[in-house]
Amino acid sequence: MLRQQLNDALKAAMLGKDARTVSTVRLILAALKDRDIAARPKGLADGIGDDEIRQMLQSMIKQRRESIALYEQGNRPELAKQEADEITVIEKFLPRQMGEAEITDAVKAAIAACGATGIKDMGKVMAALKASHAGTMDFSKAGAVVKKELGG
Repeated sequence: MLRQQLNDALKAAMLGKDARTVSTVRLILAALKDRDIAARPKGLADGIGDDEIRQMLQSMIKQRRESIALYEQGNRPELAKQEADEITVIEKFLPRQMGEAEITDAVKAAIAACGATGIKDMGKVMAALKASHAGTMDFSKAGAVVKKELGG
């Protein structure tokens, strides 16, 4: 389904002459094709699933955020803006991300569900969060909240 959304978005952007969206969606589709080819030996002839596509999109966003920081340090605001525009396009294909308060609530619920008592249980809590909130939670932020809640 996500694969079809990407193709439809590319067609719409091409018809609308939206150059930024066209180039960004083409980057996404190229990365998707690379992942599909890499998945073939694992028996996934139809390519990767929607969950893996979402993970790929989140890693693309993370890369762009890192680039923005570097461009701002290098005094290149036009390149930082280009990366920010790409993030905006990529985010259209992801479910709404959880806010700080929602992440904190989810972390507290996961800690209670796992029976976590200390920082040594962080792995269990993170695994539970990844199982229940894949695609909607920024796990780098969640990791910081888990550490704080577990007293780390």
